Amino acid sequence: MKTNLIYVFADQWRYQALGCACQDQVLTPNMDSFAKESLSFENAYSTFPLCTPHRGSLMTGKYPFSIGLWTNCKIGLEEKVMLKPQETCIGNVLKDGGYQTAYIGKWHLDASELNFTAHPESGAAGWDAYTPPGERRQGFDYWLSYGACDDHLDPHYWADSPRQIRPGKWSAEYETDKALEYLEGHIREEKPFALFLSYNPPHLPYELVPEEDYERFRDLKVSWRPNVPEEKRTPQMETIARQYFAAVHGIDRQFGRLLAYLRENELEENTLVVLSADHGEMLGSHGLMSKNVWYEEAIHIPLLVRQKNRIRPGKSQVIFASPDHMPTVLELLNLPVPDTCQGISHKGAALGEKEQSPEQMFLCSYPGAPESVSAFAGLGMSHKSHGWRGIKTREYTYVITNGYMPEEKQAEYLYDDVKDPWQLHPQVIQRDCQDPRIVAFREQLRAYLTMLGDPFLWEKERDGFR
Repeated sequence: MKTNLIYVFADQWRYQALGCACQDQVLTPNMDSFAKESLSFENAYSTFPLCTPHRGSLMTGKYPFSIGLWTNCKIGLEEKVMLKPQETCIGNVLKDGGYQTAYIGKWHLDASELNFTAHPESGAAGWDAYTPPGERRQGFDYWLSYGACDDHLDPHYWADSPRQIRPGKWSAEYETDKALEYLEGHIREEKPFALFLSYNPPHLPYELVPEEDYERFRDLKVSWRPNVPEEKRTPQMETIARQYFAAVHGIDRQFGRLLAYLRENELEENTLVVLSADHGEMLGSHGLMSKNVWYEEAIHIPLLVRQKNRIRPGKSQVIFASPDHMPTVLELLNLPVPDTCQGISHKGAALGEKEQSPEQMFLCSYPGAPESVSAFAGLGMSHKSHGWRGIKTREYTYVITNGYMPEEKQAEYLYDDVKDPWQLHPQVIQRDCQDPRIVAFREQLRAYLTMLGDPFLWEKERDGFR
């Protein structure tokens, strides 16, 4: 009998916002209980801490730049950013392997419809898109999704026609309703099921959270992380933190409904359940909000994997990058990993075996705003050569940043994440530094850039290095 799959991931949910991590003031009893029964990959990081790039890696097992996902799928760029139907995705492999496939929730891998017409039949606005049946669904048969829309309390979806579905219910609750409905209709089929469930909360707008969840945190006195500067610790920020924690509590309640269904229907031993996120949230750390930076709060994500009586609960310290999700899940399901995958399978670690895996991973971010494109016009360089690139290990975060505008100066940093877990005191590296540790990081970064054909400018006064 083949193993079923449920892969649940939340948008902008940081590792620290998991109760059993004992960091944020969240209440996640269902996730904490699940963690006790799971293997936790403690060093899981978002290779590119932004929605579309991580999701593209999750679906293809490839690095974002390799699939043209150097920013979010949105409007106003010089090219249409989308996950191309020619890519071999996890949904395709699952379907070819005999699985019933389903995707529910936020997709954000299709180009905005406003790139093609001012008045889409679907009513999609902004970065949003209806993905019609066919190759752009990448092997998923059951479909209830949308491109990018953050109205959590009044969401909309599309199934198999351009007609919008508006349930008038908090998105995570409605999506869980439909996930349970899907499971109820498919668990008795001969074919195994593979369900991907993508929650948008706790992504901003932070205030769009059910009142019953916010009520648990309304009077919470927020304990700020040491790297949140004093000037950021305002009443407004305290409200945002409460709202963020409330949204996490809300998705915990919904996740608990899924777990209860599996338990009641005796599916726990025959279902691989993965719980993760696409990237984190700064929530005031280093004076920043949101994501797309190299700090722990933005790149460190939860990753819990459970299959009772097969995967031993505990913690794994292997470095787990975004492109590693697809090959790991496929091998745990005893399905072939396509040659197109650039990531590493951690099946061995999941099953308690020793594995030969990298001691480091690549981190990256590319400028993605239309104004960045125009700022580089006439300068003879690609805006994609800027942004930042780095290497993450269990002990260090190494970064070179060119900034997001041509006039910004290049800087090189090394963070000791063991001695300085709040990343407050980076070593500022001079270009002539020959410290063997720094030289090794530079060589590792060069290897990734060369493999990916990344146009990152190593030194601004020199040619880009490819």
